Order: sequence, then C-alpha cells, then structure tokens
Amino acid sequence: MSDPLGQVFSALADPSRRHVLGYIADHGTATATELTGELPITRQAVAKHLATLSQAGLVESERAGRETRYRLTPTGTEWDGRLDALRAHLERRRS
Repeated sequence: MSDPLGQVFSALADPSRRHVLGYIADHGTATATELTGELPITRQAVAKHLATLSQAGLVESERAGRETRYRLTPTGTEWDGRLDALRAHLERRRS
C-alpha cells in the first residue's frame, strides 16, 4: 500500500494489533514471545502483526542478543496526541 496514512489505519483496524500496541505502550518494549503470552494467537501470528505495524511505521525492532525487541515509533510531537488517544481508548476497552 503506497498510502502511509492508509497503512496506519489498516494496521489499527485489527484488535490484536491494537492490543500489541497497548502492551508495548505500557511496557516500553516487548518481544514476540512476550506478546504471544498476552494474546490467544500463535507466535507466527504475532510476528505477522508486528510486521504490519512496522510497515505502517508504528513500531520498530532492535536486536538485543538473541531477542528482537519492539517499541513504539512516534514521529514528532504530532503523534503524541494520537498515541494518548489510542492509549485512552485501549484502557477504556480493558475496563
């Protein structure tokens, strides 16, 4: 998809990906294995969700020894408000 905004909305359309973002927002970073323990899906499915989020520019990965850790990648302050709104939405859904 060549539309960056469309990629973001497409990535956020899936509830599992929103859960992944919420978990990473709460914990700072996460591995695919950690996320697998949080979702009722396979590690391979988590890896695909992380790839989609990465392609949309919402997370980035970093190798740390044998682990690949993912963290949010807000670009500039324009994302601060959007991420705060997303975090609030995720917290309301958890309640």
